[in-house]
Amino acid sequence: MRNKKILRQIEDYLIIDRLRFENPWWETGKTEDDYKQLTPRRYFDLFHQWVTETDVKRAVVLMGPRRVGKTVMLHNSVQALLEAKTQPSKISFINIENPIYNNIGLDQLFQLSMQASGNNEPQGQFVFWDEIQYLKNWEVHLKVLVDSYPNTKFIVSGSAAAALKLKSNESGAGRFTDFILPPLTFFEYICLKNLDHLLKPAKLEWRGNLTEFYTSVNPTALNEHFLDYINYGGYPEVIFSDKIKSDPRRYIKNDIIDKVLLRDLPSLYGIQDVQELNSFFTTLAYNTGNEVSLDSLSSTSGVEKYQLRKYLEYLEAAFLIKTINRIDDNAKKFQRATFYKIFLTNPSLRSALFFPVTAVDDSIGNMVETAIYSQWMHRDWFIPWYARWTNGRTHGEVDMIGLDEKKFKPTWALEIKWSNRYFESPGELKSLVWFCKKNNLDTAMVTTIDKEGVKEFDGIKFVFVPASVYAYIVGLNTIEQKRQRNNNI
Repeated sequence: MRNKKILRQIEDYLIIDRLRFENPWWETGKTEDDYKQLTPRRYFDLFHQWVTETDVKRAVVLMGPRRVGKTVMLHNSVQALLEAKTQPSKISFINIENPIYNNIGLDQLFQLSMQASGNNEPQGQFVFWDEIQYLKNWEVHLKVLVDSYPNTKFIVSGSAAAALKLKSNESGAGRFTDFILPPLTFFEYICLKNLDHLLKPAKLEWRGNLTEFYTSVNPTALNEHFLDYINYGGYPEVIFSDKIKSDPRRYIKNDIIDKVLLRDLPSLYGIQDVQELNSFFTTLAYNTGNEVSLDSLSSTSGVEKYQLRKYLEYLEAAFLIKTINRIDDNAKKFQRATFYKIFLTNPSLRSALFFPVTAVDDSIGNMVETAIYSQWMHRDWFIPWYARWTNGRTHGEVDMIGLDEKKFKPTWALEIKWSNRYFESPGELKSLVWFCKKNNLDTAMVTTIDKEGVKEFDGIKFVFVPASVYAYIVGLNTIEQKRQRNNNI
């Protein structure tokens, strides 16, 4: 009888060698130049605040769509710790995606990293684990580590956003702090490309008060970049690469969309017909910003309604889409939501699936609306609504409504236009006028191509703002409000 050959396990010394390679600062005291040269995203300060919050005995779980800069943010955080004079041997970084770490538990990885760094004291350690989803049952083991080493800060990240969110909620209650890194806002796009000179601070008359705002110094140039953002701007790596822009389908579709639809979601939810899911998402992407119903989606896609509900849930958990609910002209919610709008979380997803849009394409209106909604999606504490109604002969729609959470009354209304027409003829905004009068709003905002100013019609003040400027200011204010909310926790 032949002896069975037993496969050899990877020796610890090989893993230790790899750990030392991934953590050059243990010897040099500094990170690699490739990461130091990359400008941090505006979300970095908010994230690093949680990393350095050592009084809170929680792990930080950095999650978000693929290719939004999570790995870079982890290295930015390592660099910031080194600059703050943290002992280099107390900082470890491990890319779990490397097959050498397969079948190694988190506790063993932690012990090996301390052995490799030469610092065997857990207290005061900062442990970064990238692509954590490649380890089975990571959330259970991470929870045990947080309890076992209360003076060690564990920071993990992963691209399988839906899986991370689900498992973090299930196992990490009270032990994990989730930090969601979304695609780039237009504000971040402007900052990363050093285009701040295209805007300047200004005052805006809004609901009887002068408020801080911005105005465009060069509307033509700003709109060129806004269009570039719509087509390519969700991902830091894309906005600086002409090569990727020449073939966004290859990069964004293959490396971002397909990996989520064909790998992440099927493995998490046991989806059998991945082609059906792929086709359904493609239909949603093509119709981003349009009102849909389960009946119409089922008829168009040929998928049963119960299955569509699951797909919508999965795609939203993966941060690919966002469902926006509808109210009527009296700001009343419908008891059963049968109609809603579905938006991509970033407009460049549509451009990658089909083709980049120009400023005069038929679809530009929906893409601008998607771009503006995507700025609001970064506010996890607020979800806008849209209004649509039919009352006898009266029917209309308003693109975005802000509702008071307690009173459920409209506080503001926005009409998203990619046109200067209504600046010259505000009386044509009949639906907006109707909604404002029914809900006692004396001011409303309307976006344009490049016109700005205040016009009054039928007792209502219309504040006109270029769509690009509006998108910029929402992104800027979101960062500021997140910072304030963090400081108040």
